[in-house]
Amino acid sequence: MPGAESNKDGESMIELSREVRAKILKAQQNEINEHFIYAGLARSMVHDHNRQVLEQISQDELRHYEFWKKHSGQEVKPDRWAVWKYRMITRVFGLTFGLRLMERGEAQAQVAYQALSATVPETAGIIADEDAHEQSLIGMLDEDKLKYVGSVVLGLSDALVEFTGALAGYTLALQNARLIALVGLVTGVAASLSMAASEYLSTKSEEADRSPLKSSVYTGIAYIFTVAFLICPYLIFVNFYLALAITLVNAMLVILLFTYYISVAKNLPFGKRFLEMAAISLSVAALSFAIGYLIRKFFKIDI
Repeated sequence: MPGAESNKDGESMIELSREVRAKILKAQQNEINEHFIYAGLARSMVHDHNRQVLEQISQDELRHYEFWKKHSGQEVKPDRWAVWKYRMITRVFGLTFGLRLMERGEAQAQVAYQALSATVPETAGIIADEDAHEQSLIGMLDEDKLKYVGSVVLGLSDALVEFTGALAGYTLALQNARLIALVGLVTGVAASLSMAASEYLSTKSEEADRSPLKSSVYTGIAYIFTVAFLICPYLIFVNFYLALAITLVNAMLVILLFTYYISVAKNLPFGKRFLEMAAISLSVAALSFAIGYLIRKFFKIDI
């Protein structure tokens, strides 16, 4: 059984093995890092509500740090690289995404905390506090970007399904990489404008806390960027079959990245959503490819 010792303030401390002390110091490091991350983000907030939420989480992390310091008996400095990295992620990809990504990274820390609870019984309170309190606080954040995620999803999903299928059909029907790129670009620009207009009218008819203009812009931009990314292989490679293969890879990459973003930002399961979207896009592409082949044979088109 571990014995007891006292810290410099005369408080009773549990005598720790080297392994347990290392785990406590690691937990202490995580808490002080997050204290500085949240504090820095709070200072950068324009809205009072978000600033207050982040300040509260920052103080919770500092309290957890002090709890672990009481048992380790030593100070730990923040990891400047980790603090900078998460601040940059939140600025680029949004506040909610950055914070939820950071909290997901604590899954391993939770396992370590469970192991420590046998030696430090109060650890159970820290686990419950972090899991419930911080998640509820993050859910209180009001971020403009997340209001328009639905519009971005609409633009991306429609472009991935409809346009990937169109390019597959054009590939078999036209069999000329530059011509496929030209026809695809015209189709893509027209479709992006149509989608943006539809989203504007749809949002305007809803009683939602979203700007119809912003919704339409997000939808149109998401669509046109996806179109450009999918067309690129046809502008680079002469072999249209190779271009189609790379386009399909690009489509899977877009689905992977955006599904991951949504799963983190909205705290949703990743695997099922990714497989569903990938299966739909590939199925439509395969069907369009077959239709392109039939059209070419039926009309005896030779370009």
